[in-house]
Amino acid sequence: MQVFIKRHRILLLHLSFWCVYFSFFFYQIRFPIRGQEVSFWDAFKNTSFEVLFMALVVYLNYFFFLPRFLKHKSLVRYVVEFSIPFAVLVRAFILLKRYLIDGNTQKICYFYEDKFTVNVVLSTLFIVIFVGMLKFAEGWFELEAKKKEIENEKLTSELRFLKAQINPHFLFNTLNNLYYLAFTNSPNTTEVIAKLSQMMRYMIYDSNHAKVPLMKEIEYMKNYISLEKLRLNEPIPINFEVTGNTNGVLIVPLIFISFLENAFKHGVSNNFAGAWITADILLEGTACIYTVANSKLPQSLVNQEEQSGIGLKNVKRRLELSYPDNFELEIEDTAEEYRVRLKLNLV
Repeated sequence: MQVFIKRHRILLLHLSFWCVYFSFFFYQIRFPIRGQEVSFWDAFKNTSFEVLFMALVVYLNYFFFLPRFLKHKSLVRYVVEFSIPFAVLVRAFILLKRYLIDGNTQKICYFYEDKFTVNVVLSTLFIVIFVGMLKFAEGWFELEAKKKEIENEKLTSELRFLKAQINPHFLFNTLNNLYYLAFTNSPNTTEVIAKLSQMMRYMIYDSNHAKVPLMKEIEYMKNYISLEKLRLNEPIPINFEVTGNTNGVLIVPLIFISFLENAFKHGVSNNFAGAWITADILLEGTACIYTVANSKLPQSLVNQEEQSGIGLKNVKRRLELSYPDNFELEIEDTAEEYRVRLKLNLV
């Protein structure tokens, strides 16, 4: 219903106006303040004639003269062009009104006075101007809708670009892992290829949706952790826990993985015995709290070429676009550890 109203709001606005106008005018004729009560049929006939005349003048202006004015933007030309048909129609209306009221017998003097003519001209002009304002309101609505559409297209394109940056980054890291495993003739090479295939299927197909089931994102993260464990081939403490009911929970795809990648990139190494990583997802009502913490590598083991922070900037921008005013991101960077806490309001 709301979609129908939004889509046809201008039409409904016009219909509402004419219904109110018809009711007001009908009541005014049917039950005059002074004088004899008019029959229902006579009141309906006069009101219908009044409304049809007004609608004719109004929509002649609305659909023909106003668009021409908006095109050439000359007020003088608009007034000259509209005045002639307006005068002709008003004159025709007055003559027909006199005929309908008393058959041009001049029994009811009011309809033959200048006051009646002035009243018709002014009331018609008022209705023409009032409905004409709706034309400008319609143009404003269309302009706002167009601006919103352009803005949405721009944001969608930006989101696609940001998401597209994730795939090459992930592939680069995984190919490095595969190269290392193949170089060392590791028996885990085939398992890595199988997991990589499963992850690529998720990235190419599922992640193209605006939102995906949280369980698929978790499965993707578990596969990533498995790949990293195979690469490291060391008993490094890596803990990943999920607490709460994940059924039916949807989330923007590939939002969590960047923080996990950074944890492995900057927190663990085969040459650092004190390395560790913990990650957990906690669901509480409509809130999803994701926490990742990792040890800090000694300065001698840090690869300075990988300190660009592009991945973090990427995910922050994606959060701003996908969860505006519905996320909290806290980052703690100490000498011993690096911790990220992301709270999403999944409304």
